[in-house]
Amino acid sequence: MAQTMGRVAGKKAFITGAAQGLGAAAARKLAAEGAKVALADINVDGAKAVAAQINAAHGAGTAFAYALDVTQEDQWVAALEAAAADMGGISVLVNNAGVAGDKPLEQMEFDLWKRIMSINVDSVFLGAKHALTHMRGHQPGSIVNISSIAGLIANHNSPAYNASKAGVWLLSKNIALYCAKLGLDIRSNSIHPTFIDTPILDPLSQRLGKEEAHAKLGRQIPLGHIGEPDDIANAVLYLASDESKFMTGAELKLDGGISAM
Repeated sequence: MAQTMGRVAGKKAFITGAAQGLGAAAARKLAAEGAKVALADINVDGAKAVAAQINAAHGAGTAFAYALDVTQEDQWVAALEAAAADMGGISVLVNNAGVAGDKPLEQMEFDLWKRIMSINVDSVFLGAKHALTHMRGHQPGSIVNISSIAGLIANHNSPAYNASKAGVWLLSKNIALYCAKLGLDIRSNSIHPTFIDTPILDPLSQRLGKEEAHAKLGRQIPLGHIGEPDDIANAVLYLASDESKFMTGAELKLDGGISAM
């Protein structure tokens, strides 16, 4: 099946954490709107499976898969180089990979703190640092960083998640200003979801049952329900497209109204 024209036709997107959840949804959405997509994940078999589904839907050569531990700089360099070769460049970076799993402050082991910070924040630094090498030759470009509403609003029991997602938020602005100062047509923005129906909710669903878990979380949201992966994928699509060409250093809150309270 031939690649169809769409809102991101001709774009070449590199997406982390793409084996499932928000990353997989973003990859599918971008591919459906005309982009080539590189799916990177530590779970490379999962990334390959999603890439195969995308290629079946949109034609061979639309999607590619790569092994990537986002905390390892050498793996970033290798995966980006391979993706640029396979897609003919990189114009969009979606830093989506992330984890939760906090403990309250006094119960938090330092190693757990460092692991969450490394996966959630170091990955954005490494991704932007090394993706810019490839994006310079494929402007206009866009860096989309998945933060969280927890990066803007704190709670009492997620010190590393709060701190790491706040770090993603401000780092996104730094990257935006850095690129603008250099005269690059490469934008950087962050997305801040609330609870979304992805595997990150599995621990709560396993404890309470999926229906009750989603209802419990939904009661915290003014709109009364949690979000769907496509709610975030649609925002990724907008930020990756030239429709958002005047938007940089900004944040999109997709939180069902939580931050309005």
